[in-house]
Amino acid sequence: MKLHLNTRTNQNIFTAHGTGYVTVSDQCFKHSIVVTPEQVFTDWQPQGFDALNESHFVYLLAMKPEIVLLGTGTRQRFPHPRLYQQLTAASIGVESMDTPAACRTYNILMGEDRKVVAAILL
Repeated sequence: MKLHLNTRTNQNIFTAHGTGYVTVSDQCFKHSIVVTPEQVFTDWQPQGFDALNESHFVYLLAMKPEIVLLGTGTRQRFPHPRLYQQLTAASIGVESMDTPAACRTYNILMGEDRKVVAAILL
Protein backbone atom coordinates (compact mmCIF):
# COMPACT_ATOMS: atom_id res chain seq x y z
CA MET A 1 0.00 0.00 0.00
CA LYS A 2 1.36 3.41 -0.94
CA LEU A 3 1.20 6.03 1.80
CA HIS A 4 1.23 9.84 1.74
CA LEU A 5 4.14 11.70 0.22
CA ASN A 6 6.46 13.43 2.66
CA THR A 7 6.61 17.21 2.41
CA ARG A 8 9.52 17.23 4.89
CA THR A 9 12.25 15.83 2.69
CA ASN A 10 14.81 15.85 5.49
CA GLN A 11 12.92 13.40 7.75
CA ASN A 12 12.27 9.70 7.28
CA ILE A 13 8.70 8.69 6.58
CA PHE A 14 7.14 5.39 5.56
CA THR A 15 6.08 5.74 1.94
CA ALA A 16 4.82 2.18 1.34
CA HIS A 17 4.48 -1.23 2.94
CA GLY A 18 3.44 -4.70 1.90
CA THR A 19 4.02 -8.36 2.63
CA GLY A 20 7.69 -8.73 3.55
CA TYR A 21 8.80 -5.15 2.93
CA VAL A 22 8.51 -1.51 3.97
CA THR A 23 9.63 1.56 2.07
CA VAL A 24 11.14 4.47 3.98
CA SER A 25 11.61 7.70 2.07
CA ASP A 26 11.43 5.70 -1.17
CA GLN A 27 14.08 3.13 -0.10
CA CYS A 28 12.80 -0.46 0.14
CA PHE A 29 13.78 -2.72 3.06
CA LYS A 30 13.10 -6.46 3.30
CA HIS A 31 14.62 -7.10 6.73
CA SER A 32 13.98 -5.84 10.26
CA ILE A 33 14.84 -2.15 10.71
CA VAL A 34 14.57 0.69 13.19
CA VAL A 35 13.41 4.07 11.90
CA THR A 36 13.71 7.49 13.50
CA PRO A 37 12.92 10.80 11.81
CA GLU A 38 16.66 11.30 11.27
CA GLN A 39 18.03 7.83 10.56
CA VAL A 40 17.28 4.26 9.44
CA PHE A 41 19.15 1.57 11.37
CA THR A 42 19.61 -1.61 9.38
CA ASP A 43 21.66 -3.47 11.99
CA TRP A 44 18.72 -4.35 14.27
CA GLN A 45 19.10 -8.09 14.69
CA PRO A 46 15.79 -9.89 15.34
CA GLN A 47 14.71 -12.09 12.44
CA GLY A 48 11.11 -12.20 13.60
CA PHE A 49 8.84 -11.84 16.60
CA ASP A 50 9.88 -15.09 18.27
CA ALA A 51 13.54 -14.03 18.11
CA LEU A 52 12.99 -10.86 20.19
CA ASN A 53 14.96 -10.60 23.41
CA GLU A 54 15.75 -7.90 25.95
CA SER A 55 18.88 -6.74 24.10
CA HIS A 56 16.77 -5.74 21.09
CA PHE A 57 14.83 -3.29 23.27
CA VAL A 58 17.96 -2.05 25.08
CA TYR A 59 19.26 -1.12 21.60
CA LEU A 60 16.27 1.26 21.29
CA LEU A 61 16.84 2.82 24.71
CA ALA A 62 19.96 4.64 23.50
CA MET A 63 17.82 6.58 20.99
CA LYS A 64 15.92 8.26 23.88
CA PRO A 65 12.49 8.22 22.23
CA GLU A 66 9.20 9.26 23.80
CA ILE A 67 7.56 6.20 22.31
CA VAL A 68 8.57 3.00 20.52
CA LEU A 69 6.22 1.49 17.95
CA LEU A 70 6.85 -2.22 17.47
CA GLY A 71 5.60 -3.46 14.09
CA THR A 72 5.07 -7.20 14.57
CA GLY A 73 4.33 -8.24 10.99
CA THR A 74 0.97 -9.12 9.45
CA ARG A 75 -0.77 -9.47 12.81
CA GLN A 76 -0.54 -7.74 16.15
CA ARG A 77 1.48 -9.63 18.75
CA PHE A 78 2.59 -8.61 22.21
CA PRO A 79 6.07 -9.26 23.59
CA HIS A 80 6.44 -10.19 27.25
CA PRO A 81 6.75 -6.98 29.33
CA ARG A 82 10.05 -8.16 30.84
CA LEU A 83 11.65 -7.75 27.39
CA TYR A 84 11.05 -3.99 27.35
CA GLN A 85 11.07 -3.25 31.10
CA GLN A 86 14.09 -0.95 30.77
CA LEU A 87 12.15 1.22 28.32
CA THR A 88 9.13 1.52 30.59
CA ALA A 89 11.40 2.18 33.59
CA ALA A 90 12.78 5.15 31.60
CA SER A 91 9.20 6.40 30.98
CA ILE A 92 9.35 5.42 27.30
CA GLY A 93 6.06 4.14 25.93
CA VAL A 94 6.01 0.87 23.99
CA GLU A 95 3.13 0.11 21.63
CA SER A 96 2.87 -3.17 19.76
CA MET A 97 0.84 -3.32 16.54
CA ASP A 98 0.85 -4.93 13.13
CA THR A 99 3.41 -3.45 10.76
CA PRO A 100 0.99 -1.45 8.56
CA ALA A 101 -0.46 0.21 11.68
CA ALA A 102 3.04 0.92 13.00
CA CYS A 103 3.98 2.62 9.71
CA ARG A 104 0.87 4.80 9.71
CA THR A 105 1.18 5.69 13.40
CA TYR A 106 4.87 6.55 13.01
CA ASN A 107 4.05 8.95 10.16
CA ILE A 108 1.41 10.71 12.25
CA LEU A 109 3.61 11.04 15.34
CA MET A 110 6.65 12.11 13.31
CA GLY A 111 4.47 14.77 11.66
CA GLU A 112 3.66 16.07 15.14
CA ASP A 113 7.41 16.37 15.89
CA ARG A 114 7.26 13.59 18.48
CA LYS A 115 10.43 11.65 19.36
CA VAL A 116 9.19 8.39 17.87
CA VAL A 117 11.05 5.21 16.97
CA ALA A 118 9.54 2.50 14.78
CA ALA A 119 11.03 -0.97 15.26
CA ILE A 120 9.78 -3.01 12.31
CA LEU A 121 10.01 -6.80 12.22
CA LEU A 122 10.17 -8.27 8.71
